[in-house]
Amino acid sequence: MTAAYELLTRTDIIPVLIEQDSQVGGLSKTINVDGNRIDIGGHRFFSKSQRVVDWWFRFLPLENSAGKNLSIRYQNKTAEIGTSLPAATDKDAVMLLRPRKSRIFHANQFFDYPLQLTGKTLRGLGITKVIKIAFSYGKRRLFPLRPEINLEQFFKNQFGEELYYTFFKDYTEKVWGVPCDQLPADWGRQRVKSLDVAGVVKHALRSVFFRDKDIRQAKTKTSLIEQFLYPMYGPGQMWETVAKSVRDMGGEILLNTSITKISGDGDRNITSVTATDRHTGLTTVYRGDLFFSSMPVRELVEKIQGLRVTDKVASVARSLEYRDFLIVGILCQRARRNDITDNWIYIQEKDIQAGRVQFFHNWSPGMVQDPDTCWIGVEYFCNETDSFWQQSDDGIAEFAVDEMDRIQLIERDAVLKTKVIRVKKAYPSYFGSYKEFGVVQAFLSEVENLYPVGRNGMHRYNNTDHSMLTAMAAVDAIVEGRKDKSSVWAVNTDDSYSEEA
Repeated sequence: MTAAYELLTRTDIIPVLIEQDSQVGGLSKTINVDGNRIDIGGHRFFSKSQRVVDWWFRFLPLENSAGKNLSIRYQNKTAEIGTSLPAATDKDAVMLLRPRKSRIFHANQFFDYPLQLTGKTLRGLGITKVIKIAFSYGKRRLFPLRPEINLEQFFKNQFGEELYYTFFKDYTEKVWGVPCDQLPADWGRQRVKSLDVAGVVKHALRSVFFRDKDIRQAKTKTSLIEQFLYPMYGPGQMWETVAKSVRDMGGEILLNTSITKISGDGDRNITSVTATDRHTGLTTVYRGDLFFSSMPVRELVEKIQGLRVTDKVASVARSLEYRDFLIVGILCQRARRNDITDNWIYIQEKDIQAGRVQFFHNWSPGMVQDPDTCWIGVEYFCNETDSFWQQSDDGIAEFAVDEMDRIQLIERDAVLKTKVIRVKKAYPSYFGSYKEFGVVQAFLSEVENLYPVGRNGMHRYNNTDHSMLTAMAAVDAIVEGRKDKSSVWAVNTDDSYSEEA
């Protein structure tokens, strides 16, 4: 969608978007359940890229931005809200500036996330645990594990053994379904980067004296962001708004349509894609000059015909792994606890299968129809081959309600409605054949008119803004006449986009 808009505003190219779902947005869509909205996975709108933030405001301006005298730090400069930022013309088509609050539920108590050096945290852990954390952290800073090959070694070097076993190991293995020592350290370097205990200490001390009001918070590590932007009606509102602009400018969007074949010229170019309407069964061939793909790499390579795909490329692509995801929306008459103002809570209890709980009514008032109700999303990380995934919706919903009742987040007799949503291939995995992904990347880069973009399109666990930047970089290359795609693959890996300020 980002690429389509960029092409329409910067070139004479008319894009056709083929979407197999019934609505736009992919993992960033918002599902409406009788006026109550579900955000799949929780999408904070935060970026250190001025280009991305300005792009968002073009479609959904900041709420109440007009006529204000308040100055904020924005993109390393002082900006008057309502002059430098676009004014909202529709009170519902806006971005909200939201406080971030997330906690860890561990040992039947709550801990701030990221961990804060407070009396409450120290009391919750206990003096013995705190001493062990400090000692193991200091030990690994002085004597790091080398070579740092797997994720377990990475976490131990960053946090020390005690903190790793307390707060990181169980949750990470819930998400990926494999032990941390089977995941590459690269995953941690990309997602966590330089965040460490020393960073938490410095952030805690700095927060006492100074709160960063810069929307971009460019000097703050991503995991420590204290505020973020969020559309009134969830992330899908952004992409539905962009979709309208794309259609208004002449772009075509085909929903409920699946790609069944990708045809090449026998050399280094794609010539057409064959697509099938999932409702009517009608098959159509679409010819084009340029092709962007955000479909899973495994499926992309499987569907290519007429290009020289080596046995090695096919084997590596076929063996790429994914982690599936499902979320259970639970609507209650009331919250069991009135003190939960979190956006989400990480569940670090071994006997609870849920990995995380979202509180949609805390993300935005527009996410819930009745402000007096409690609307939560219970997240489970699994594979579609798992028995849990293959249960009926009613069985999964009952399981989620039981778990939330057991940890006292809701009351069973207050439940009004449930909704189960399954998402296949939500997370491209960094195990399986991923260690050999370079051969697939090289092949994709050699197809001159193909641009893989986004999370699944590049088999990279990117954030929303990273995915958008890959599309922008691809269009930049096209506009400038560059065939080299290294700038696209460099997003979220080079030093110019580091978590460290």
